[in-house]
Amino acid sequence: MKAAFVTDLKKVEVKDIPVPEINEDQVLIKTHTAGVCGSDLHLFLGTHPFRKAPAILGHEITGEIVKVGANVTNVKIGDRVTVEPQLGCGKCGFCADGNENLCLSKSVPGTPNWIGTFSEFFPAPACKIHKLADNVTYEVGTLVEPLAVAVHALHRIDQGTRGRTLCILGSGTVGLLALAVAKTYGYSKIICTDTSEYNRQMALKFGADHVYDPISCDVPAEVKQLTDGKGVDACLVCAGAPNIIDQASACTRKQGVVGLVAMITSNIPVYTYSFVFNEQKLIGCMTYAPKYFAEATALVNNGLDLTEYVTQSFPLSQAQEALSCLAEKKENVIKVIVKP
Repeated sequence: MKAAFVTDLKKVEVKDIPVPEINEDQVLIKTHTAGVCGSDLHLFLGTHPFRKAPAILGHEITGEIVKVGANVTNVKIGDRVTVEPQLGCGKCGFCADGNENLCLSKSVPGTPNWIGTFSEFFPAPACKIHKLADNVTYEVGTLVEPLAVAVHALHRIDQGTRGRTLCILGSGTVGLLALAVAKTYGYSKIICTDTSEYNRQMALKFGADHVYDPISCDVPAEVKQLTDGKGVDACLVCAGAPNIIDQASACTRKQGVVGLVAMITSNIPVYTYSFVFNEQKLIGCMTYAPKYFAEATALVNNGLDLTEYVTQSFPLSQAQEALSCLAEKKENVIKVIVKP
């Protein structure tokens, strides 16, 4: 089968490798779509904290089960599925508490123990398989994984803030998906920012009450004006500008919550006194707990329409172009997918 590897800095090669074997607790999936994620860009650009070249790209996937292990009873050949792409050790305290995302020994795609999803066939533990409803396209199904990131983040910042005011800094894939989830959670006022006019317009289209360009306006001042000078109850950081944590704090009310989703791998300055003076919480959001992946799947299966979030599609042979499309953003882009 063919698989797309990052082999060096900003270099992707499609290679022929054997079709993976599966054990009695796994399934083999014929890949229909694989999403390009920001973490794939970090691998592509050489800034990922632990995934290093050479490695097969991808962890977002939809496809059809073509083989099942002897012990598998929850799914069958022919099922249309997506995969929660993390497997905890099952023995540590984090796994026991349902937080496999924090397991220090978890397995994830694109590492030596588990190939990436930019491949024609993909093996996965049956316990991590989630069925797609018949009316959900493979393209939309690809968004379940990043949607789970948004679901998890909104649960993390829910310190009594649900149904109140929210600011989302960065309206890329995860920011716009967070907007979609926040709308279902009933936030009364949602403010989004982005440097891209296209992304701001999409945020408005998808239900944001107000959008701002952080380059051309004073975002905290605008947010304070909209909230009677108090600031929003919660702010979600979904972009990595050098001043963005300070901006989030300035947008947030006293005793409010700032959630950090963006994977910022370089050191950036943070004026910590603002958090102390305002008694704000700064909360990290790492992928998702398994229950939130299940929630994201249910949202999609029950009709959350994410069709317009998929903006570009490439064959596997053009995986290099798919990564470059997202990295360079020379065209309007939200979610890029690859079709093996």
